[in-house]
Amino acid sequence: MLARRGSRDYGSILLGSAGESSLKQRVRIQTLLTASIVAANVFGALVAAALAAVGIPEPTVFTAELWWVNFIVVPVYIVAAFVIGIGWGTIVGVRVLRWAIRDETPSKRDARRTMRLPWRLSLVQGLLWAGATVMLTIMYGVLDPQLIPKTLFVVGLSGVVVVAISYLFIEFTLRPVVAELISAGFHRRKRSGVMSRSVVSWIAGSAIPVIGILLVVAFGVARDETSKLDLFVGVTVLALTALFTGLLLTLLSSMSITGPIRSVREGMNRVQAGRLDADLVVYDGTELGDLQVGFNAMVSGLRERERMRDLFGRHVGREVAEAALASNPELGGSERVAAALFVDVIGSTTLAAERRPTEVVEILNKFFAVIVREVEAQDGLVNKFEGDAVLAIFGAPIELADPAGAALAAARRIVAGLADEVPELNAGVGVSFGSVVAGNVGAIERFEYTVIGDPVNESARLSELAKRDPSRPLAAGRAVDAAAAGEARHWERMETLTLRGRTAETVVYAVMPAGAAGSADRAQPTR
Repeated sequence: MLARRGSRDYGSILLGSAGESSLKQRVRIQTLLTASIVAANVFGALVAAALAAVGIPEPTVFTAELWWVNFIVVPVYIVAAFVIGIGWGTIVGVRVLRWAIRDETPSKRDARRTMRLPWRLSLVQGLLWAGATVMLTIMYGVLDPQLIPKTLFVVGLSGVVVVAISYLFIEFTLRPVVAELISAGFHRRKRSGVMSRSVVSWIAGSAIPVIGILLVVAFGVARDETSKLDLFVGVTVLALTALFTGLLLTLLSSMSITGPIRSVREGMNRVQAGRLDADLVVYDGTELGDLQVGFNAMVSGLRERERMRDLFGRHVGREVAEAALASNPELGGSERVAAALFVDVIGSTTLAAERRPTEVVEILNKFFAVIVREVEAQDGLVNKFEGDAVLAIFGAPIELADPAGAALAAARRIVAGLADEVPELNAGVGVSFGSVVAGNVGAIERFEYTVIGDPVNESARLSELAKRDPSRPLAAGRAVDAAAAGEARHWERMETLTLRGRTAETVVYAVMPAGAAGSADRAQPTR
């Protein structure tokens, strides 16, 4: 059966939810089918009685010669028709829906027969009313030939109304079964269901009653004994019949249309609220079912897009991903003032030699998790994972009010976090600050966002130098000078030297030992 969703999966609370058990759904469908057929026939019988007694009073069927037809034949036939109609319909329904009763996968033949079931069950009702029309016309006509047109019209009109109501009721009741067929990939070949429903409603609710009114007027004019009162009563009853019958059929037809539309509207509201699990149960085999299918395809595309956005953000950073999605990314970059933070593992070769690969990966993942957490807490961007090293940027692509202070604060917290959560590893941490070029580098077919400049190289060299004492990250003097006073006071000047691969001298600062800076608050991320 279909997965559980809600109590209005099929457009009405009467049909239950898609998560019901097979037994409960079978009982519900059979009960509704029986009730709908009985209700349609009762309504048709009332219409026939009203038309025969009042709508077309002349010639009358209430004569002494016809008492046995009115009070014996008609009641017996009605009871027999109810029994035969319900029994016949039940047998046909059970035979066609055997695959659903047994929870089997439907075949093409099963799908074709199930889609035709509303017409077949309606045809059963039509045959019974056709039998009543023929039988009563003969019986009344033998005794009074003038009753032949009246009997044909009254019983025929009532039969058409019953068939129309039965079809709409049965189609409504079979929505859960049709939903299973559609979910299994079966659809109607012709998509004209909405038009068919409208035409059936118009024929039974408007066209035939109007024709009846015309016939009553014509017979009244042709018969000299017809009084104006009889003509007025006949036209009034037929008009009221058309009014109520048309209203009922219009309501049933509109419910079959508004149900799928309402389900799509509710699904759109859920999507608008951020819930992308708003798949609909597709239960309509007409053009409205195509609307439901299209909605599900749209939601599936949104889910896939959100998944790709999430994966993209995890690979390149959420800020870079958002910038790329918001515009058309191009090769090249722009000059920015930013801080670079470089973290490099100490003894990674020894770690790989002494531990199993799975253990190494697990330790490195804990190592990277600490770095990502602390960098993002200061609004930085983890730009690259270079084997066992990490490059983080502060001030690009998102501008920060104090990028140098954010990088220095992240460096301190990374060292503290690694000591607490990843004692198996030590790492050197270096921070630099200055002018860089930030943008997309590579080829037009494959590129990445990165930063290039002296601060990146200087931070990498400082991380090497910091391996002498991994508990104290190092920073270039220009980074400490550019930082806000609240962060700068955590750092002290150590030495001035020329780092490997550079010609200019670097003033090296190190974070103060624990307690040396007093009880200074940790720097908060600033933009």
